[in-house]
Amino acid sequence: MAPYESDDATAAARDEELPTGRRKAARYVVPVAVVGVAAATIGLVPALADSGDPDLPKITAQQLIDKIAKSDVQQLSGTVKVSTDLGLPDLGGLESGLMPGAARGDGDGSSADPQSKLTELVSGTHTLRVAADGPDRQKLSLLESGSEYSLVHDGKDVWGYDSKSNEVYHSAGAESGGRHRTGQPPATPKNFADEALKAVDDTTSVTVDGTARVAGRDAYKLLIRPRQSGTTVGAVSIAVDARTGLPLKFTLTPRSGGAAVLDAGFTQVSFAAPAASTFDFTPPKGAKVTEEKKGAKAPEHTREHATKGGEGLAGGLNGATVLGKGWTSVASFDTGGGAGLPSGGQGGALGGFLGSLGDQVSGKFGKGTVFSTRLVNALITDDGKVYAGAVTKDALVKAANAGK
Repeated sequence: MAPYESDDATAAARDEELPTGRRKAARYVVPVAVVGVAAATIGLVPALADSGDPDLPKITAQQLIDKIAKSDVQQLSGTVKVSTDLGLPDLGGLESGLMPGAARGDGDGSSADPQSKLTELVSGTHTLRVAADGPDRQKLSLLESGSEYSLVHDGKDVWGYDSKSNEVYHSAGAESGGRHRTGQPPATPKNFADEALKAVDDTTSVTVDGTARVAGRDAYKLLIRPRQSGTTVGAVSIAVDARTGLPLKFTLTPRSGGAAVLDAGFTQVSFAAPAASTFDFTPPKGAKVTEEKKGAKAPEHTREHATKGGEGLAGGLNGATVLGKGWTSVASFDTGGGAGLPSGGQGGALGGFLGSLGDQVSGKFGKGTVFSTRLVNALITDDGKVYAGAVTKDALVKAANAGK
């Protein structure tokens, strides 16, 4: 059966060929994290939906996907609620020591570095203000208790400002690219919807799941379900604005059940052009300004991801080999050290602590430790290889055995 389905679709519609471009699987980034490896996936809290589902014209899943693809919203402003529930353990601040970049940037030493600052969205609940005016102007503000972090893209300049530390990070000579091409700031429902739709192929069921009111807008609901066993993904739901085709809400629930792992939703949105002054930025008096190092890599949301050896949900990890396909694909890479968790001396204590957070496994690949979240799991072998993906522990072990 074709992956695009609808309760109202005819048999012919269900048998439609999947467009080649949509057979391309998603490219997700799975970086090394506090417990060895964890997801840097950003989740967003459900938007405050209005009561009463709107009565909209019937539409098939294929037509709704086409509507999303043709959406060309260049101007918007609004508020997005952000929350993530990956089920990561509370390490009491230890992650700062294990992940220097998480607290101090990627080596430039600035707390305002967007590559590190936005990783705060990997846990907890957050409020974002977003604005966009074409491909060259976007702004995202992360509102915190008594402070604010802003990321401003204006032409060739990208500014990050952390009011708490009064630090500024500046990147000059940036080109419009990646997600900036869409005219959308990072960390909005559209970003996540685009990635999810890349994963749609013959391993996926897609249906229209009724209608909803989101942020005062009439919307259709698109439901994406993996057909494969072995994945930790249960379903993805996308609320699509009925007029513009812009995704307004994105929800990812795990196969294990319970609360959503990822959920993105506008609580308020306007498609009027933001004031030009929205994107003006001048470093405050006394602020420490850090210039991006020459030759430094562009932030993840401004560059394409490259993979080696295949594509899939585990794709996007630079230098990784992808094993399998679709929702059960696993990214594999070698840490280069020839060893797994630290051992001996102080490193041994750290390795022992991290090891206590995971499950010991063995197979044809040898021995290793599996670290689990509610979505992404990772296996670190004793000889320094890493296998990670939105798959179960058994699927990781099977991938490691196959990759040996």
